[in-house]
Amino acid sequence: MSGWLPQYIKQRLKKPIEINGPTHIIFSFVDHYEPQWGKPNDIDVERSRVDRWLAEYPKMAEKHQDADGFHPQHTFYYPEEEYRFEHLNKIAKMCLDGFGEIELHLHHHNDNSENLRALITGFCQTLHDNHGALSHNPDTGQLNYGFIHGNWALDNSDPTGNNCGVNDELIILRETGCYADFTFPSAPHPTQPDTINSIYYAKDDPNRPNSHNTGINCKVGGKPWGDILMVNGPLMLNWKKLKKGLFPQIENSDVRKGMEPTQDRIDLWVEANVHIEGRPEWRFIKVHTHGTQEKDMDVLLGKPCDDMFSYLESKYNDSENYILHYVNSREMYNIIKAAEEGNKGDPNNYRDYFLPRPQFKVGPL
Repeated sequence: MSGWLPQYIKQRLKKPIEINGPTHIIFSFVDHYEPQWGKPNDIDVERSRVDRWLAEYPKMAEKHQDADGFHPQHTFYYPEEEYRFEHLNKIAKMCLDGFGEIELHLHHHNDNSENLRALITGFCQTLHDNHGALSHNPDTGQLNYGFIHGNWALDNSDPTGNNCGVNDELIILRETGCYADFTFPSAPHPTQPDTINSIYYAKDDPNRPNSHNTGINCKVGGKPWGDILMVNGPLMLNWKKLKKGLFPQIENSDVRKGMEPTQDRIDLWVEANVHIEGRPEWRFIKVHTHGTQEKDMDVLLGKPCDDMFSYLESKYNDSENYILHYVNSREMYNIIKAAEEGNKGDPNNYRDYFLPRPQFKVGPL
């Protein structure tokens, strides 16, 4: 905590900015979606995990909607090293039906720049060609993608030296079309950056790891800087859940068994006040999970998340104080860019502001 705690204290002591009108809650659920988690020997284990999502997630999500009529959006960050057409074909079906989108996830170890560039470029093309995922940058024509780094070790930031190996990773991400990184928070893991509860730009030092540790905040009227846009999820201290009756639990926006999305946690996500400087009435909440682990699926596909969405819709969508928007990662990025360029009003108007909606395609299931 020594790295990020000073910024946390500073943020908590800062006087809130007065807002005229309702606060817009822009809520996104990102998933390190790994059907091969635990490396099962039987492919039927992988299939059962994906099939359960295909059967149960739409039924749960279609019971809920935001102020704009959208169901909860689930962004499936799929690992390059686990690619199977049949799994992504089923995920693409959920996306085509309006329940989310597919982005890029990667675990790698002792890698090098040339190989990393080839892995990312090839996988982006595979996702697009085979499943209609990802969209082209309207200015450059390049496929753009959101990114989550496996094991949290973005830009070789794991102090053990494992799970990456590439000190110029932020540069490679920018050059291969990454529109934003959605990896953090990772606390209490030692990869946690010092910069928290922020949306900011980071610049790579290709000779050193962990270049995203600090950066420049994204703000209204600002311009892109450095190599990558970092989109933080909430990182707070939960004084309602104490360890040994003394120490607050770290709230790291992780949703799983034992970390169910209770009402007090949801309130902390809102209180984290992640926003673009100059647009405090738009608050961005990004929570994360590992969706294919059996012990967690009862939470993610059952009553705990069902209740989470109900609470969001009852407390944070009353039109007077709050307006709720369920978004995927691409839509969140588009709304961030719209704010940066001075747009205001209803964030729903900016879901497709820059990057267009992918045209998913599905083969026989």
